[in-house]
Amino acid sequence: MRYFVTGASGWIGSAVVAELIEAGHEVVGLARSQASAERVRALGADVHRGELDDLESLVAGAAASDGVVHLGYNHDFSRMGEAARTDLAAITAIGGALEGTDRPLLIASGTLGLATGRVATEEDSADPSSHPRIAGAQAALGFAERGVRSIVTRFAPTVHGPGDPGFVAVLVAKARETGVAGYVGDGANRWPAVHRLDAARLVRLAMEGAPAGSVIHATAEEGIPALQIAEAIGQALGIATASVAPEHFDWLGPFFAADVPASSARTRELLGWEPTHPGLLEDIPNYVG
Repeated sequence: MRYFVTGASGWIGSAVVAELIEAGHEVVGLARSQASAERVRALGADVHRGELDDLESLVAGAAASDGVVHLGYNHDFSRMGEAARTDLAAITAIGGALEGTDRPLLIASGTLGLATGRVATEEDSADPSSHPRIAGAQAALGFAERGVRSIVTRFAPTVHGPGDPGFVAVLVAKARETGVAGYVGDGANRWPAVHRLDAARLVRLAMEGAPAGSVIHATAEEGIPALQIAEAIGQALGIATASVAPEHFDWLGPFFAADVPASSARTRELLGWEPTHPGLLEDIPNYVG
C-alpha cells in the first residue's frame, strides 16, 4: 500500500514512516520545509510539500494514496484553539477526499482527559470540553459512516525513547535546574506511557487491519506512579526525590499531578499488539546521558 503521512518528520511520525516502509509499504510524507523534506527522504519515503492549513495540498496527497496517517499537529499550548481548528479542517478535508473508498484514515488523539482517578478504556468517550482537539477525533469517527475506514489512536501522554523531546524531558530538565526530582502529593497518581517504536507498530497494525470507527489506545504501560518516575529521575541524576507543589513544574504541573491511567486491553485483543520495547522507568537513563 502507498500511505500518505502527515507529521512524517516528527517524533512519532518518523518512527511510523520507518515502520511502514520496513513492513513493505510505500510512504509519502508531508513536509512543510526543506529540512523536513530531507528528513522524510532520509527515512526512505517520498515527499509531498505542503502544510496542515493547505487543504488543497492535503486533499491531493490523500486522494493519491491508499490511506492516510494524520499525525501532524501544532502542540504550542499557547495556541490550542487555533491548532485544534486547523486539525479539524485538515481531518475534514482528508476524510472528504477518502469518502466512499473504504480506505483507512488514522488520526492521533490522546488519553488525557478521558477519566480521572480510574482506568480509562477504549469504550470511554472524551468530553469535548476537555480539549478543543476532541472535535477532530469526533469528525474522524463520523467518516466511518461515509465509506472511510477511520481510526482514532489515543496516544499516552508520554511516548518515550532516546531523543524524546516531550513531557519526561521537561521533568528531567526541571530536576536538573532545581536539584530535586519532584512528584505531587504522595506520588500515587498514575501516568501511562508507550515506547515510540511500540506506538509506531500499533499504527501500522491499525492501518492494515483495524475496522472502521475503531478507537485504539497506544498505552504500553497503563499507569506508572509519579513517585516511581521521580525516583528514577532522581537516581539517574544523583539528586534527592521529594514531594513538591504542582507549581514546581510550571505549565506541566496540572498534568503530572493528575491520576490518568489508561488501558489498552481491547486494542491488544483487536490487533494482536504486544509492546516489546523498554518501559518508561527503564528508559529514563537515556534522558540523562
